[in-house]
Amino acid sequence: MKVLANNTDQAARRKRGINVFVLLFGVLLVATFLTHVVPAGEYARVEVNGRGVVDPQSFQPLEQTPVSVFALFSAIHTGMVDAGEIIFFVLIIGGAFGVLTATGAVDAFIRSLSKKLGNKDKWLIPIMMLFFAFAGAFTGMAEETLAYIPILVPLAVSLGFDVITGTAIVLVGASIGFTTAIMNPFTVGIAQGIAQLPIFSGIGYRIVLLVIMYAVSVGFIYRYAMKVKKDPSLGFYGEGIAANATSASALAPADDQPLSQTHKWVLICFLLNFVALIYGVLQFQWYITEISALFVILAIVITLISRMSADQLIESFMKGAAGMLTGALIIGLSRATLVVLGDGHVIDTLLFHAAGMLHEIPPVLSAAGMYILQALIHFVVSSGSGQAALTMPIMAPLADLVGVTRQTAVLSFSLADGIGNIIFPTSGYFMAGLALAGIPWIRWAKWILPLILTQFAIGLLAVIVANFMHYGPF
Repeated sequence: MKVLANNTDQAARRKRGINVFVLLFGVLLVATFLTHVVPAGEYARVEVNGRGVVDPQSFQPLEQTPVSVFALFSAIHTGMVDAGEIIFFVLIIGGAFGVLTATGAVDAFIRSLSKKLGNKDKWLIPIMMLFFAFAGAFTGMAEETLAYIPILVPLAVSLGFDVITGTAIVLVGASIGFTTAIMNPFTVGIAQGIAQLPIFSGIGYRIVLLVIMYAVSVGFIYRYAMKVKKDPSLGFYGEGIAANATSASALAPADDQPLSQTHKWVLICFLLNFVALIYGVLQFQWYITEISALFVILAIVITLISRMSADQLIESFMKGAAGMLTGALIIGLSRATLVVLGDGHVIDTLLFHAAGMLHEIPPVLSAAGMYILQALIHFVVSSGSGQAALTMPIMAPLADLVGVTRQTAVLSFSLADGIGNIIFPTSGYFMAGLALAGIPWIRWAKWILPLILTQFAIGLLAVIVANFMHYGPF
């Protein structure tokens, strides 16, 4: 499996083309150029209910302050430092998930549930997609889905479905949750923090969107799966892990472990962690520091329950944190762009002209425009946390200027970011998942495009409705 994973990573890198860091450095170069050609200017900031907002009538031109070549490279370190709070939050959460993964509890739970559903083919799709949707909504599951494709694809094939069905259960299921982001710490958590919103606020509306997205997506995949079951010639069986899978036994490797009592206690603690998280956020206004502490405690508790040694704890924590390093560095490099624009005093000039254009159209279309713009940006910046760090410092004050709530601006980001994860070839983990299952991107894109367009339309309508109802608190 490790050899296959390595081949998958290589295939994904070939299909991805330009590296995201190269793209972001290109953005940094463009930002530096803008400081030389765009007139400098600045809005006054005023404090409203403890948060800084732009005074829309206060824009004043300033003396030009172009950023030098050396300052361009200095901004990379400055950006890393400025984004330190978010970067270390991401690393700590990743480390805690690494410890959870090392216990084997999640893997054992998935295998156990898959086997129990082995002779209940009609329930496989809705139940397994619900699990992955919850994982995406509460833990930001994305790259972690790759571990479950080798389990679900052979099972789906053995039940008379095909490779696309098994892959979609995992990728689309997790994407539903990641997109609606009920308590996704890597998208909504970061974006709301930058926008100075109470963390995880507006959760009720996102739960409604999760239900809608889940129902639509399950219906789409279920109809396809039943057509394939009725006429196997309509299916796709790939050249990857499921090519020779003909029975449910194909899903269980030699080192398969049952769901033990220890695993159950670990999962219970994981669930209680989120109960405590919700209570702390709502009751005590916990933010990044407190949430990070909660996940460190979780890592220690599940280590004790699973009787891992201190060395195993540190090793698994470091492995989990290492898996988040790319995303963390993307956040820092994204912040470097904002450092350059800030040093050149052109951010407010860009806001001034953007607001001028958006003021010519109704606020409802301004919100829709933010949503579409975020979708286009996501094609280039595939990291959700990186996109939040790059766009929200601009989108939040822009929302103030054009009469859109900041919560709506965050929603525009999270919806556009999540939907693109399972269609854009710039999404690394997605392309790796297709390579693992042996599905060509063109074949997948043709199959899933109707669902993507439907989800995008739902997202667009959700943003418009959010703007009408002044989705808040502000």
